[in-house]
Amino acid sequence: MKSLHARLLAWVLGALTLGSLLLAVGMYVETQEDFGAAFDEDLRQIALAMTDRPRHVNGAAGRGLPSVEDVPPDLDYLTQQWSLDGRLLSTSNPDIALPFRERAGIEAVQGPGGVWRMVTLRTDGGVVQAAQRRATRQSVAAELAAELLIPMSVMVAGIGALLMAALRAGLLPLNRAAAAVARRSAASLEPVDMTELPREIHPLIGALNGLMQRLSDSFAAQGRFVADAAHELRSPLTALRLQLQLLERSAGDPAQHAAALADLRAGVERAQHLIEQLLQLSRVGPDAPAAALEPTDLAELARDAVARASVRAEHAGIDLGARTGEPLHVSGNRAQLNALLDNLIDNALLYTPHGGVVDVQAERMAGAPVLRVIDNGPGIAPAERERVFDRFYRGTQGGGGAQPGSGLGLAIVKAIAQRHSAHVELLDGPQGTGLEVRVSFERAVDHGG
Repeated sequence: MKSLHARLLAWVLGALTLGSLLLAVGMYVETQEDFGAAFDEDLRQIALAMTDRPRHVNGAAGRGLPSVEDVPPDLDYLTQQWSLDGRLLSTSNPDIALPFRERAGIEAVQGPGGVWRMVTLRTDGGVVQAAQRRATRQSVAAELAAELLIPMSVMVAGIGALLMAALRAGLLPLNRAAAAVARRSAASLEPVDMTELPREIHPLIGALNGLMQRLSDSFAAQGRFVADAAHELRSPLTALRLQLQLLERSAGDPAQHAAALADLRAGVERAQHLIEQLLQLSRVGPDAPAAALEPTDLAELARDAVARASVRAEHAGIDLGARTGEPLHVSGNRAQLNALLDNLIDNALLYTPHGGVVDVQAERMAGAPVLRVIDNGPGIAPAERERVFDRFYRGTQGGGGAQPGSGLGLAIVKAIAQRHSAHVELLDGPQGTGLEVRVSFERAVDHGG
């Protein structure tokens, strides 16, 4: 059942019907008890009356039994009179015989047609008994209960109709809100107005409004990202087009042709690097699916990252090395942590001058696992250390104006660190020059997980 209106109505009517049935059963039981007490008193009065009336024994007149006409036939009474020694003197129905009792009292006895309720009185002249079938009492009680059940059913039906109208009126604001949302376009993510909505559904509508706000923020961020990416891709693509034109014009000059070809190759590599970073950023952004985490050795990752960048460092004349100790495991995604290290090392190699040093370290600091990438380049001014994590922001490291690169490396590093509950800091180098990028993880894990 998907309708809230139908669900509420079913619950309320179900509870009302169940309550009515329980009330009817209770009334039936109570009626039986009341009728039982009243019928028992009737039997006692009949028995008492029998002791004061003439009786007929085998057709002779005497004291005792009333005739059959003395009691209503539909109440199914039976009267018997016995001598003190147990001889039946008279009965109102010769076809029915109930057992003789010496002691006075009231009891249920088994007789023809089922159980009978019987009153026994003892007098000086003998024993008199008045009895009635239990089924007769139950039938009278059931008839009364049935008479009460009809108006009760009408009452339940009437209350049900009133409930339907009340529920429909109560849910009308919700229906209006649903209709207003249904009329919206796909781009309309404004929050739903809760002014006229029932207080009970405010948490649900509040959660939906929060979801729409997050979607709106996500779409806005995606729009900015696409616009920024298009802007950043336009420059290398324009450069590639110019380099292709130079390559075409230099066909007759081997030296110029070779230089143009080298420039074209470098331009393609820059465009490829930018596209790879854009893909990396899309995979680790806040809206990207969560990646699987497993125990990962930071020391091993650091050594592998240095090995991957060693040829580039050698060509740039930079001393690139790794300083690691014992294995240092964290709960992480190996591919993402590799991307984090690659971007940090790429940045360090990009800004470190010829003859400089880049050191990659994996160690414990204050008991926590830490990755450190240290260079002796120009560093980053403290005023810019927050902004350099923004996408496409290149900064002016060392005061030398706009810097090369895509401006995505540190944005990727920060996004990956956040996915690993790690913290990224930009610090001055140990000697007061250069830059140290420190990535601090919350805790190490055992190699087994």
